Amino acid sequence: MMKTRRHILPLLLTGMILGLSACSTTRVLSEGEYRLASNKVRIVNEANEKVNIGEIDKYIKQKPNSSMIFGWNPFLNIYNWSGDNEKSFWRKIGTAPVIFDQDQVAASVSNIEKHLEYIGYYNSKVEAVIKLDKKIAKVDYHVQLGKRIPIRRIRYTLPKEGPFAVDFLKDTSHISIKPGDYLSEKALEAESARSASHFRQLGYYSLSKNNYFFEADTISDPTGAILELKINEYTRNESAKEASRIDKYNFGKVNIYHPKSLNFKENVLRKMNLIHPGDPYSEDIVNNTYNRLTSLKLFSSVNIELNRRENQIVDCDINLNPSKLQGFKTNLEMSSNSSGLLGISPGLSYYNKNFLRGGEWLNLGFMGNFQFKPKTNIHSTEFGVSASISLPRFLLLPYSWFKDQVPRTEIKASYNYQNRPEYMRNLLFTSFGYTGYHKDLFYQFYPLQLKIVRLYHLDEGFYNSLANNPFMKNAYQDHFDLGAGGTLYFTNTNEVVPKGSYYFTKLQLDAAGNILSLFKPLMNKDSNGAGKLWGTPFSQYVRGELTLGKVWRLGKNENHAIATRFIAGAGYAYGNSKGLPFDQHFYGGGSNSLRGWQARSVGPGLSKADTTFVIPNQSGDMKLEANLEYRFKLFWKFEGALFADAGNVWTFHKDGNDTENVKLGRFRFKDFGKSIAADWGLGLRLDLNFILIRFDFGMKLHDPARDAGERWLGLKDWFDKNGCALHFGVGYPF
Repeated sequence: MMKTRRHILPLLLTGMILGLSACSTTRVLSEGEYRLASNKVRIVNEANEKVNIGEIDKYIKQKPNSSMIFGWNPFLNIYNWSGDNEKSFWRKIGTAPVIFDQDQVAASVSNIEKHLEYIGYYNSKVEAVIKLDKKIAKVDYHVQLGKRIPIRRIRYTLPKEGPFAVDFLKDTSHISIKPGDYLSEKALEAESARSASHFRQLGYYSLSKNNYFFEADTISDPTGAILELKINEYTRNESAKEASRIDKYNFGKVNIYHPKSLNFKENVLRKMNLIHPGDPYSEDIVNNTYNRLTSLKLFSSVNIELNRRENQIVDCDINLNPSKLQGFKTNLEMSSNSSGLLGISPGLSYYNKNFLRGGEWLNLGFMGNFQFKPKTNIHSTEFGVSASISLPRFLLLPYSWFKDQVPRTEIKASYNYQNRPEYMRNLLFTSFGYTGYHKDLFYQFYPLQLKIVRLYHLDEGFYNSLANNPFMKNAYQDHFDLGAGGTLYFTNTNEVVPKGSYYFTKLQLDAAGNILSLFKPLMNKDSNGAGKLWGTPFSQYVRGELTLGKVWRLGKNENHAIATRFIAGAGYAYGNSKGLPFDQHFYGGGSNSLRGWQARSVGPGLSKADTTFVIPNQSGDMKLEANLEYRFKLFWKFEGALFADAGNVWTFHKDGNDTENVKLGRFRFKDFGKSIAADWGLGLRLDLNFILIRFDFGMKLHDPARDAGERWLGLKDWFDKNGCALHFGVGYPF
C-alpha cells in the first residue's frame, strides 16, 4: 500500500502540470485583442557583440507576462479559468494577460533609437516585426546599428579668471575621455560628473556637471571628431548674462537643529560633525558628516542644507528628525524531518538606541531552542540571555582621528543553558571589541573573547561511549576559552530583503589560548598535562571560515534570481588542547544549510549517525558546502524556489585506538566524492518587504552515512523516513 501511494503522488503532480499547461491563456480576451507573448531584440549587422541586448530590452515600453519554468506561467492559465466572470475567484489568484498595444511598439522603436544614439551609435535604425497568430502577439525588434565616430583630438576652453584653470590642467591625466575613444553622450556625461565631483572636493562649491559643454566637429576631420570641452561660468540652464566666477569657498555658520523632545548630548553631535566654520569647503566633508550622523541610527532623516552667501562662504544647517528609539523584536524558526523530530526556536529582544543619551545602543536578548519527538520522552531544552552595549566611539582614541566613519566600541555578555538527554551544560561568554564599516566593508575586531563552559549530569553511558574517540571526548569537558577574533564582511547591499543583484564575502577568524600558553609552566596540570586555570583546562586553537555568495536578478522586472553560496571552514587544536571546544565545531543541515537534513544531523564524512546522541549532534573540524537556488515570482507577494545543496563536515583527528566509524569521519581525498551529502528541494516564500517568511522542503539525493550502494536516493525514498526535512525560517537562507 505504501509503495502505491509513493507512485500516485508524483503521477498526480505530473497530471496537474499537464492539465494546467493545456488550458488556454487567451480565453478572457475580447475580439481583436491579442496576448503579448514575447519581445525579441536582434542586432542585424556585424557589431552585435558590442551592444548589450539586455540593456536595449529595458527601453521596450510593453513587457509580456513573466514566465516561471521553461517560459510557462501557470497563473496565466488559472486566470483564464474565470472566463467572462470578472468577479471570479480565479482572477484574484491568477495573473491577467498583457494585452498587446501596437502604439507601444512605435514608442519602443523611438526609445531604442534614442538610447543607441546616447551610447554612440549614430543614425541607428530599428524595425519592429509584429506576428499575430491565434490571439498571440510576438514582436521582433530588428536593430541596424549606426555609425561610431572616434575622437581624434580634444581641446579645452577654460575660465580665464580665478584659480580654476590651473587646478583643471593638473587633473587632465585623470580625464576619462581619451583620443581614440568613441564619441558618445553617455561617456561625456560620465566625465562631466566625475570632474565636477573632483573639483567640489577642492572647494569649488558652485561647480556642477551642467557647467560642462561639449562640441564635436565632425566636418574638419572626416575620419573622426575634434572634441572641444568648455567649462563655462554659467550652467546649461542659464545664459551668459548669468555667469558668476568659479571660485573656492569656505564654510561659514554651522547650525544643528533637532526637536527638543530628543534628549541627547549636544557634545556628541558636535564631535560627529566634521563641518567647521572657516574650513575650506569639501563635498567629502559634507558627505562624511551625513554618514556619521546617519550611522548613529537615531534619526529617521538627516538633512544637510547648504546656503551660499557673499565672499565665497557656504553656511550649513543640519536638520535631524528622530526615529523610534526603542522597541522589541521577535523571531521564530521551526523545523521537522520525516523521523518525527520537531524543533522550535523562539527569540525576543529589546533595543534602546539612546541608552545613555549619547547614541549608545543597548540590546537585551532572550532565546530558546526546543527539540522533541511527540509521544516519546526524547527532548532537549536550551535557554539563553544576552546583553550588549555599543558606544558610538573608539574608546581611548578621540573622534578627530577618524575622518570618515567612527568605529563603535562593543561590550557583550551572555549566558546559555542546555539540557539534553546526554548532559547539562552552562556557558558564560563575554567580549570586548570594535565594529565599523567603510563603504561596502563591515568589520569586527574583538581583542578579548572569554568563554567558560561547565558540564553537569553527564550521562555515564554516553561519556563511556566516547572512550575510543578522544576528539569528541575532549569536546565534552569543562574548558576555559580566552582569545581574540574578528570578522570581515563585504557586500554591495544593506537591504533586509534585497531586491536587486548583490554579492557578499564573509571571513571569520578566531584564535585562543596562545597568550595563556606562555604562562603554562606556572599552572597546575591535569592528568593529561594540560594547563588549568581556576581548575579548568584552557583551550588552544585557531579557526577560520570563508563564505562567498552572489545573487543574480534575471528576467522581466527581475522576477527571477539565481542565488549561489560557497562555505569553507576549518579549525585546528594544538598545544594545550587535543580537540576543538564543541561550540567551535562545524555542523551541517538545517534551514540555512543542507536542507534535506535536520540541523547537526550530517556527517562527519562517511561515518554513521552517532547513536549516543538521542537528538542529532554531528559535527567536525572542517566544513565545505555549496548551495544553488532558483527563485521566481509566483503571485501577489509569494515567491517559489527550487534549490540544491551539497557539502559535509569532517574531522582531522587521528588516533591508534579510533573505531572504524571514527576513521570514516576523517577528511581523506580518496573518499571526498563519496562523503559529499547532497539534496534538492522546493521552497515557498512570503515577501512582506520588511520581512520574508520561508518554508523549504528538502529531499536527500546522496546520503554518505548510508552503506555503499544505497547512498543515492530516489523518488521512493523522498517521502520515506529520514529521506526529507521541512524547515521554516525568516529571511533568505543566503
